[in-house]
Amino acid sequence: MSGILTLIFAITCGGVVANLYYSQPLLAGIAAEFQITAARAGLLVTVTQIGYACGLAFLVPLGDTVNRRSLTIYLCALTAVALLAASWSPSYHMLGIALVMVGLSSCAVQVLVPFAASLAPDATRGRVVGTVMSGLLLGILLARTVSGLIAGLAGWRAVYIFAFCAMTVLIALLGKMLPSDSPRPHTPYLQLLRSTGRMALEDATLRERSFYGALAFAAFSVLWTGLTFVLSAPPYGFSESRIGLFGLAGAAGAFSASGAGRLADKGRSRLATGLFGTAITASYGLIWLGGHSLTAMIAGVILLDIGVQGLHITNQGVIYRGNPDARSRVTTVYLTSYFVGGALGSTIASASYAWGGWSAVSACGAFMGGLILLRWLMGERLGNPRPEKPGFQSSDKGK
Repeated sequence: MSGILTLIFAITCGGVVANLYYSQPLLAGIAAEFQITAARAGLLVTVTQIGYACGLAFLVPLGDTVNRRSLTIYLCALTAVALLAASWSPSYHMLGIALVMVGLSSCAVQVLVPFAASLAPDATRGRVVGTVMSGLLLGILLARTVSGLIAGLAGWRAVYIFAFCAMTVLIALLGKMLPSDSPRPHTPYLQLLRSTGRMALEDATLRERSFYGALAFAAFSVLWTGLTFVLSAPPYGFSESRIGLFGLAGAAGAFSASGAGRLADKGRSRLATGLFGTAITASYGLIWLGGHSLTAMIAGVILLDIGVQGLHITNQGVIYRGNPDARSRVTTVYLTSYFVGGALGSTIASASYAWGGWSAVSACGAFMGGLILLRWLMGERLGNPRPEKPGFQSSDKGK
């Protein structure tokens, strides 16, 4: 796993995952064009994440048995078609269908992450995954900036035309640079799914890390879905382009990824979990003040992203230590939980903002961070009896 190849993986992951987040700064503009409420517009984020969760559950396990190079390219091609359809959508419902397909096919990024982990040696796996995830996280955060700037100049439909062009370039890059995958024994599709389900039931560490991940991404989605509504309303009244610039504030979280990966390599995952869980919870105090203070809002966004992204890398460092021949299935269990949490967070953000404004949104995010800390403290009090190395064993392992 050379430095250049690691960079290619990082760029590809960032470019693909950005497709899931282009819509967030656009919600106010989409709501105005289709004459729908803010809550209905917010559901576009939810259905995109539901599509992604379905891709994680039903497509990513194929990465343990089929050629991951080919699977990635095919999924990226489907993403490009779906993005083009989104740019042409004549109605709210057609746009929703197109974004479900964008979410479903963008699971290609989670074929690439375990692919990178498999190529890396044990001693540097956490660092390699951290670097690849830095690219992915920058894609998540900068997507909002790019989306807002393009929408401010040419409208929200131009964002999806840009995304289609970017995916076309990435497909060409992947065709030339992505390495060949090693051949593996064929495993029937239903057998893969059954094995994935058993991993979720039998691996206590994987379940714990999935719980942390779901709550962290729910807290993340609460902010980034609700942020569009609060920044477009008084006292701010920001345009789409200015809202998109908040993605730059969150980019600090991407730079915590490498450090979190090094902590995982050194076996300090439990400590990292407590630190990042505390950051998530504390950030919502600043975010609540951000309803009337731009400085507090920026500080809260930075702290939240550091906590969420750092915890995500920590979780992946733990779950990838075991089951080297089943990393796609491990990824499926963890990230299905992760993005179900994200979809739940987006839904809660839209509903809570309609019910109680920014204070309600902030309270929901703080509650999710508090649950992470409570579970972590319970583990510390019990002496953390479970090993941090996943212990699933199966007759399917290696297939």
